[in-house]
Amino acid sequence: MAQLDVALIGAGGIARAHLPAWSALGARVRIYAPDGQAPSLAREFAATSVPSREEAMAGADVVDVCSPTDTHPEIALSALAAGAHVLCEKPLALTAADAELIADTAESAGLRLYPGHVVRFFPAYARLRDLVSGGALGRVAVARFTRTGVYPTWSPWFADPARSGGILVDQMIHDYDIARWLFGEVVRVHARQCGHLTAPAPEDAVATGTAVLTHETGVISQVVGVWAPPGTPFRTTFHVAGTDGTATHDSVASTGLRITGGPGGAAEGIPSGDFGESPYTTQIREFAAAFAGTGPEPRVGARDGVAAVRIAAAAAESARTGRAIEFDGSAV
Repeated sequence: MAQLDVALIGAGGIARAHLPAWSALGARVRIYAPDGQAPSLAREFAATSVPSREEAMAGADVVDVCSPTDTHPEIALSALAAGAHVLCEKPLALTAADAELIADTAESAGLRLYPGHVVRFFPAYARLRDLVSGGALGRVAVARFTRTGVYPTWSPWFADPARSGGILVDQMIHDYDIARWLFGEVVRVHARQCGHLTAPAPEDAVATGTAVLTHETGVISQVVGVWAPPGTPFRTTFHVAGTDGTATHDSVASTGLRITGGPGGAAEGIPSGDFGESPYTTQIREFAAAFAGTGPEPRVGARDGVAAVRIAAAAAESARTGRAIEFDGSAV
């Protein structure tokens, strides 16, 4: 694979998940972060810290957007204008209109845009995809996905719905994407949320969300998210029932699954485990091969990112209004 020149924007927890993958692939990485954390991160991962975003992007093959969600559209559009391919952490944007604008701009420019929906690369979910698509479960009727992690108070922007979208968008978008990947387009969303839903969030804050998705295939999937008090173990589950069987998964049964802490030891919400290769590395390896023109299309693409934002935005609107949101799933 050709050596890629990568501009990584942001120095939070997700940047620490991406950097080992870029290092393993031999990429040249320049880091810029407006909070002043880039120099220490660059030293830790043998990358280069630069003082401006423009300097980071200059001549880059790829821009890796690891900044807060509300900054994604402006950074991604700037990267595309500079002629770079883009890896953008999920969600692509807070609104479907902004997500579509990014995807349309990339398509018009002939550049690649991939959203960081890393759960598709976790072994249990990849295996579930094989089971469902291969017909091992027969005709699926219902599915349930849950995701529990500590309330992300280590970065105050997570608690601000104007910046992150809150739990219904920031955390639960992982499982909206998985549900759509497995069961097809979503045409109806009904959601609720409760708990601490505004910034600032105290250390013992709790928030929960639930969304019921109706797929055009007739499958009903439920997505449940929890931002829990400190000390709560990270946990994901799924239960999928079909006419020929069921598939279940509970991450607590995998003793190697854990939350990766930052340099100060604080959990930063990045799951890791004894997977063989990190799912983040698997994801970025697929993206990098496509960026370099040496591999097939990855298992997730720009329009998947747009669709996930559309579902998440519908969930947020449903929770705000108390009514189900219906739309044409083929519109993405």
